[in-house]
Formats: sequence, structure tokens, C-alpha cells
Amino acid sequence: MIVHRTAGAPGVSPGHQFGGVEVVGVSKAFGSIRALEDVSVTIEPGTIHALVGENGAGKSTLGKIIAGVLEPDAGHVAVAGHVIRMRTPRDALEAGIAAIEQEISLAPNLTAEENVFLGAEPRRFGFIRRRDLDRQWAELLAETGFQLRGNALAGALPLGERQQVEILRALSRRADLIIMDEPTAALNEQEAAVFHATLRAVVGRGASVVIVTHFLREVLELADHISVLRDGRLVQSSPASGQTEPSLIRAMLGRELSAVFPPLPTTEVEGPAVLRVRDLVAPGVDCVSLEVHAGEIVGLAGLDGSGRAELGAAIYGDVPTESGSVEVLGRPLGVHQPSGSLRQGLALIPASRRDDGLFLVRPVTENSSISSLRRLTRFGVVRRSEERRVSKDVYQRLDVPSGRGRQPVSTLSGGNQQKVMLARVLLRDTKVLIACEPTRGVDVGAKSSIYQLLTSLAADGMGLLLVSSEPEELIGLSHRVMVMRRGRVAAELTGAGITEEAILTAALTDTTPIEESKA
Repeated sequence: MIVHRTAGAPGVSPGHQFGGVEVVGVSKAFGSIRALEDVSVTIEPGTIHALVGENGAGKSTLGKIIAGVLEPDAGHVAVAGHVIRMRTPRDALEAGIAAIEQEISLAPNLTAEENVFLGAEPRRFGFIRRRDLDRQWAELLAETGFQLRGNALAGALPLGERQQVEILRALSRRADLIIMDEPTAALNEQEAAVFHATLRAVVGRGASVVIVTHFLREVLELADHISVLRDGRLVQSSPASGQTEPSLIRAMLGRELSAVFPPLPTTEVEGPAVLRVRDLVAPGVDCVSLEVHAGEIVGLAGLDGSGRAELGAAIYGDVPTESGSVEVLGRPLGVHQPSGSLRQGLALIPASRRDDGLFLVRPVTENSSISSLRRLTRFGVVRRSEERRVSKDVYQRLDVPSGRGRQPVSTLSGGNQQKVMLARVLLRDTKVLIACEPTRGVDVGAKSSIYQLLTSLAADGMGLLLVSSEPEELIGLSHRVMVMRRGRVAAELTGAGITEEAILTAALTDTTPIEESKA
């Protein structure tokens, strides 16, 4: 193990020469999922190296391997030409590598200053030397330009300031390489500008920085070198000077659309809206308005954290809203929570059926009927024969094996479990369906069946809001696509303008001319 400095003044010492990091032939799998396959990347000293790619491309996994959070299944990491094995982030820190995770992990009951120097406090005879701690804190703030109160409790700080504490903690370790996963996602424009200047100063003193990010404009402004990952493989690694946003998007996509979808039903968007959302504000949602008409499928696109999933939950009433309104068939939701939404004909299929949708140990039939018990009970007792009858009719439409109705739903395949979730919708008088990741974790045959069902529901007059991370799904199923970015609608795509490149461009870039994206 190569041991580097882990305490002292912030930043990298002037004149210190860092030998760079090489990732050689690294592969990593999680069960049957190949997250990385034979990836080799060189991070040169004194540079900012960006890792970009779509959701699931493997960029965060690669960053975690370099940071010692994960061990590779094959391949190795070398620092300054020496192969090292890092089993923990502490091993990485001893090798001169510090990391900032996307999820903030501060001790909320400690101050900002104490969080920054936690585990590396200046001590004498076992006691913290408070004067030296305050001096190092002041030096760190002077170097970065951040405006933070050292004695403020971390748990009471706004999100952007908590992110700054994470950044300061990495810088305080005097690391040779700092890995940052979405470092500016929680920063406002002014804070991000200060952060960019800080990175340039740190790199100017000999350190290297790896940023894992979705924001291509930030990548092009900051990075010296850009590596593009796609489906776990390195597809491009080149100087940033020769790249543009369109060229990076093309490298990130690199594949043809192959899914086969049923034809979309025609819809009259000039008619009355079955779902109308006005100026909705909720956690992760910033003043969003949209409409869904009868027989229309509206796709909701965006990267993880864009507000895509949060908007679906807020419309349904699964999270509290701060302001705005939701109307179903022209009537405001009387009780803006799931029970009230269901009563007015608004249903939701959650993204994780196992965590948020199904009662895995209960029978298939009970899972189907759980939202319709009012019509299936008499004097508080469920009429089992009626429950079986109506469930059987729905199972025939969905091609679910009705003979397994009494078995635990956990015994069904992923595709049939998802169909049970759809059976709940069919057992109610549903007017609007919010379908979140409706084909996640199902096989190709089940996908085709679910696509057929969704389009048939639209053909019957139901309005659908399709929340999906799969561009092919959005393109094949949607009459319109609303692309979310930073909690707002960044673009509305229609007709021939609904393309994978248009969706990704709107999701990744600051501005998208909506009028030009419409056919």
C-alpha cells in the first residue's frame, strides 16, 4: 500500500508531483448484471477527467472502484505506476485518493468544521487542538472562497452548503486525486461558479480530479479529458478540446432503437383533459404544469434526480405538495393523498413493485383486489367468490395464469408480477394511470405484452402518464414526451421530434428550443 499525506493544510502542497492513476482491464458484475467490462482509463496528473454516460452506463461504478468503495472482479488500479489493492475508502485515502459520494453523508450533530476534519483533527496528548483546527478551517475557506460558518450544525445547513462541507472534507485530506459524483447537483449557479474556480486552483497545484456527472456543459467547461461509458464498456476517451455536446451525446447513445411497439391509438388533444396539473411544487418538483387528455400517453423523461419520479409521486399524492393543483376530469383532488386519488380515478403503478407495490407473501388474488375491497366486501367481510370471479376476468385479459391465484405473488415471474399491478388498475374505474417504469426487470416477451396493454388502455379512453428511464419505451409509446431537468420541464417533444437524441439533449443541456423540437 502506498501511504500519502492525510492531514495538514488544505489542498495539495506546492511542488508535489502526483504520478497519476491507471485503471487497467477493470470488470465488475452485480449478480448477472455486468456493470463494467474490461475498462481501461488513464488519469493524468494535474487534470480534470470527466466520466459521462447514460444511467446504468457504469460511470459511478468505475468511480467507486477507483475510490475503494468497490473491489473489481478483474483488472487493477495503479497509482504512480504501482498496482494497489483497495478494500475500503480508507485504503484509497492512504493511497492519496479521496471521494465525494452523490449521497451526502455528514454527521448531522457535528459542526461543519468538525465534519470537515473528522478523523484528521490536530491533537496533542489525545485532545483536539481547537486553535489549530480553527486555523486550518480558516485557511481552507480562504483557499476555496466558500462562505460557511464553521460552528453551524451540519444537519441544519441547506443542501447546497452541506455539499460544500463534503467538498471541503475531501480537499482537507490533501488528496492527490479527488473523485466527485455529481458535485454541483445541489449547488446554485453562484456556488457552482465558486466551486469551478476551486477545482481549477486545486488542479493547478498538482492534484487531479475525476468528475462523474450528467451535465455536459459543465464537463466541457471544466474537463481536460472525457471518457464515455456505454453499457459498461469504454467507448471513447479523448481530450475535451475536440468534443461538443452533440458529439458526446452520439457517443453515449451509439445504438439503434430495436424495440417493437404496437401502433399508438389516435387521440384528440384539443378535447378536455382527464388530468390537469397546474404550478405544482413539491420535493424535487419546481412549478410544473401539464395536461393529459383521454386516450393520450404522455411520456415523462429525464435523468435520475431530474424530478421525473418525484413529479409522478407528487401528482398521485404520495408526497406532500407545497403549492399548485391537480384536477382529474375537471375536479380538484378533494384529498391529495393516494386514497383520495384512487377514489377520483387516478391510479399509480410504482417503479419498484417489490418494495412499494406488492405484498409478496400474500396470494396473487389478494394483491390484485387490494385497491377494490370496498366493492368486494359486505358487512366488512370480503366476498371471496366475487373476488375470484372479477380477478379471473382480468387475468384472462392480462394473460396471467389464473390457476395460481391462491399462491404467494412472490412465486410469479417479474413480468406476471407487473401484470398483477396492472390488474389492480383494471379492477377499478381508473381514468388516469401514472405508470412508473412499467417494464423494469421483465423479459422481452412480458414487455411486449405490457406495451400492448398500455396502448389498449389508451384506446379505451384512459389517460396515461408514462414515467420511464428507457428512451426506447418513451419513443415507442408516447404521443408527447415531457423532459424533466432540475425539477422543471425542460422540453416538450411531439411527433417526429420524439427521438432518443432529443430526449437526451434536453435532459443534459441547460436550454432546449422547445419549438424546434416539435414536428
